[in-house]
Amino acid sequence: MKVNGQTWEYEHRPVIIGSSSIVGPEEGEGPLAEDFDFIYDNLEINEKTWEKGERRLLEDAARKALELAGIQEEQLQFYVGGDLMNQIISSSFAARQMGVPYLGVFGACSTSMESLAVASLLVDSGAARYAMAGTASHNCTVEKQFRYPTEYGSQKPPYAQYTVTGAGCSVVTNQGKGPRVTHATIGKVMDLGVKDPFNMGTAMAPAAADTISAHLKDTGRTPDYYDLIVTGDLASVGHPITRELLLQEGIAMDQTNFMDCGLMIYDRDKQKYALAGGSGCGCSAVVTYGHILKQMNSGKLQKVLVVATGALLSPISYQQGESIPCIAHAVSLEMGG
Repeated sequence: MKVNGQTWEYEHRPVIIGSSSIVGPEEGEGPLAEDFDFIYDNLEINEKTWEKGERRLLEDAARKALELAGIQEEQLQFYVGGDLMNQIISSSFAARQMGVPYLGVFGACSTSMESLAVASLLVDSGAARYAMAGTASHNCTVEKQFRYPTEYGSQKPPYAQYTVTGAGCSVVTNQGKGPRVTHATIGKVMDLGVKDPFNMGTAMAPAAADTISAHLKDTGRTPDYYDLIVTGDLASVGHPITRELLLQEGIAMDQTNFMDCGLMIYDRDKQKYALAGGSGCGCSAVVTYGHILKQMNSGKLQKVLVVATGALLSPISYQQGESIPCIAHAVSLEMGG
């Protein structure tokens, strides 16, 4: 593997041979519904607690990804995953059920691409033949942990985002058909000084811009190399800020191929509760492993850069008045050998 700056170039171009996205009812009412593998009709996900529901989403997505990859669970050598819960319990408890070697990672909402980058590194280095990357989030678990319990019914400002209820998993190996992982750009922690836990888009925008800039510099590419560059969950506030920050660096993003998963997953005109758009570990995971990979496998997209963003705060750091450090990790996906 070659390393240039912050970017890994995978020598053997690991391939995603199977992926799955499982979502809740509200995501099933959005414009990407037909690209999800299963839509639960209840926010409880048929469980007694929301935390157990989030875990079930992840277990379902893992099983479906293995099925679509055409391999058995015992063939899987590593599971790399994380989530937003304290001590990443959704991923750890799901890994307990899977019974495979497990690497827990945390990048907040950037975990989807962090886990894919690490899983691909395992395969590219020869440390594994089959590795799975996965993550999940649930609207009610995240609201309860980071802001206010759902039952409290607190009002949110219009710039707030709506945490996606969903899980996404992918199986990466060294040969087969599907999108290939060619590069991963590992982000740096950026801090704009934002302290408002509702204002995630503004807080994460500098990290997204920095990682995109680093990726283009490290690879010698321009934005038009990609059919699509998609950020994780900056939504309607953070996405235009990122565009402006990049423009200040002389990088002009095309209006047609620069999008955001948080803006894609909900119809904000009809789903008013989404406010500025989607967020959460499940946001970029289900959009990427559902919609985007289906677009690639069907030939509608050939080259995609997914830039997942994450806010690295905790309830304790917020309560102590700390600002919100953020990060973004980018993974380049391409069709072809």
